[in-house]
Amino acid sequence: MTFSELRKVLASTLASCAVLSVAVGPAADPGLARAQDAPTPARSSAPGRREDARITMNFKDQDLAQVAEAVAMVTKKTFITDPRVRAQVTMLSSTPVTPSEMYEIFLSILAVHGAVAVPGAGGSIKIIPDSNQRFSPGAHDLQDQFSSTSDEVVTEVIPLKNVSAVQLQTVLRPFVPPSGQVNASSGSNMLIISDHAANVNRLKKMIARLDVVSDADVEVMPMQNASATEVVRMLTSLYQGQAQQDPGVQPLKLVADERSNSVLISGEPAARLRVKATISLMDSPQQSGGDTQVVYLHYADAEKLATNLNKQLSGAAAAGTGAAGAAGAATPAALDSKNSMIWADPANNALVITAPPKVQKQLKDIINKLDIRRAEVLIEAIIVDVDLAKSSELGVNWATWEENNGQIIPGATFLTPVGGATLVDLANAVTNSSSGISSALESGTTVALGRIAKTGISFAAMVRALRSDTDSNVIAQPSVLTTDQQEATMKSADEVPFVTGQYTNTGSTGGSVSPFQTIQREEVGTILKITPRINEGDAIVLKIDIESSSVIPSPAGAVDITTSKREITNNVLIEDGGIIVIGGLISNEYDHSESRVPLLGSIPFIGELFKDHSATHTKKNLMVFIRPTIIHDTTQMSLETNSKYNFIRDEQRQVGAEDKFSIPLLPGVKSPVLPPMPPPPQPGSSPSAPTTDLERNRAAEKSRRARDAAASSAPAAAPADAK
Repeated sequence: MTFSELRKVLASTLASCAVLSVAVGPAADPGLARAQDAPTPARSSAPGRREDARITMNFKDQDLAQVAEAVAMVTKKTFITDPRVRAQVTMLSSTPVTPSEMYEIFLSILAVHGAVAVPGAGGSIKIIPDSNQRFSPGAHDLQDQFSSTSDEVVTEVIPLKNVSAVQLQTVLRPFVPPSGQVNASSGSNMLIISDHAANVNRLKKMIARLDVVSDADVEVMPMQNASATEVVRMLTSLYQGQAQQDPGVQPLKLVADERSNSVLISGEPAARLRVKATISLMDSPQQSGGDTQVVYLHYADAEKLATNLNKQLSGAAAAGTGAAGAAGAATPAALDSKNSMIWADPANNALVITAPPKVQKQLKDIINKLDIRRAEVLIEAIIVDVDLAKSSELGVNWATWEENNGQIIPGATFLTPVGGATLVDLANAVTNSSSGISSALESGTTVALGRIAKTGISFAAMVRALRSDTDSNVIAQPSVLTTDQQEATMKSADEVPFVTGQYTNTGSTGGSVSPFQTIQREEVGTILKITPRINEGDAIVLKIDIESSSVIPSPAGAVDITTSKREITNNVLIEDGGIIVIGGLISNEYDHSESRVPLLGSIPFIGELFKDHSATHTKKNLMVFIRPTIIHDTTQMSLETNSKYNFIRDEQRQVGAEDKFSIPLLPGVKSPVLPPMPPPPQPGSSPSAPTTDLERNRAAEKSRRARDAAASSAPAAAPADAK
């Protein structure tokens, strides 16, 4: 049967709605086909309906052009085959198919062999290489005209609503074969896709899932405890560089709103979720909570510590502003320090701190290191002052004169002061009793003789002898207890008045002015000023200022009170409990002076009448010893206190030992004695429970510091073994 006859048979078969089976085997002529009657289908159909026909395909290594002709006869389509499309085609089906299914299979065969079927003029279909499909028209309504699994070449224009067409083009390009096309229209935000209907349908499903409302909305997360600025700063440092590592992912952005203390978050949902979990952990409440906290001090002075902490904040703010450079934008740390405030409450010895959490933590670390119990030092000094002074004077005064008619004519005189007095002082005391005897004549021995006549020569002679011995032995034992780096002063002195100026009315002004004197009082006694500094170990550096002064007899001619003063100022290094001499003065002085008349004073024996002698011998011994003792705990403090207490108590008991503590002449009145020292508290005894708010607050602060110290000293947890 020729091919034309086969064509007539197929036409008649379709007209009678019969089911045909087309088979072309290798044994048959390639240009021939054999028709067989197929079984009648179970369901009835209207006469003339083509879809009721069934075709069993059996093409083996047939030319593509011949297969196209067979398909054209079954589907009533006109195919125009490009000469460049050449292939040996095999189409086999074990079950009969409809003409439309046969056409779909034919399109799949074309796609396998690099060809496509595109619409042509006059309703024809052109079979061309797939590389030229972009230049050919295609169907535009996949949903209405073609099956979603068809290999028909279609062109779809897909508008986008939420995503960028340019960005989505980059995403879809790997899913389109080289023969297909996907282009973006940025102006209208549309995608143009040209490809097989099955692939276009797959791309449309992908676009439908991608073209949704973006989840990268801005979320506002208010901070309850932490500072939004500080949280953003730390998280920005943590997530910086994410956009460079993954350009396809929308980068995470964090912005701090200082007014509401909130963090604004934008980015991918997964990234936002991770950041929100991190922020929740960072925004955990502190143990005491709030930006304003009260810190009770146990040992440090609140006013002094507040002054130093404010200086710390001012310095940090100035340093942060200076580091910002010419831009003038201060760093976040500088702003936090600038906006912080500290003031002291002296009544409770507490600090009130208003600052961001980070600054509060820094300040509390400083406070915990400064508010500690400092060691105390008991300083005992021994001042030994031994003075031995001996002086003697021996001399003769004589004078001759003549009185003539009430006029005194001087003669020869030898008037040298002996013990601060001369013959003139003696004569004034004798002739003018109202003036009294001078204080110089009251000391020593004075022998005088003479003749005083109204006429003739008068004479007078005086012999004075003076000897004084002074012995002084002073032992002072001042002691003082002070804390480390704290100056202590101990005084055992009298305030002695000294005349610094005076005014006497001479009457020259003619007015009435009262005379007056200005007096300044000076401390005379033992004054000890000392500042200890405990070094590492048990060495102590002492800054010492010791003064020992006393009032001594005034020498002849002195116009005011005379004092003796010894002073030592130095720094020494000594071990705990050691004794060191910090200064001493040992002097031995001998002075001898002689006044005489020339020539006459050199005559043996007789020359003594023309001489005055004075001799002084002085010995001074001054030593200062220091013994510092570090008080490490309350037990040692109790021992030192008990020893001093019992010593004074024994001294008081010895004062009244003879009369059994009764005071003479006052029956029934006893000498006061210190009561026995109360026993120290037993070790391990628990203190009473706090009863006031202040005591409870201090107990809570002490517990907090103990927890912080335990947490800082605890070792870090060992990491889990890597698997």
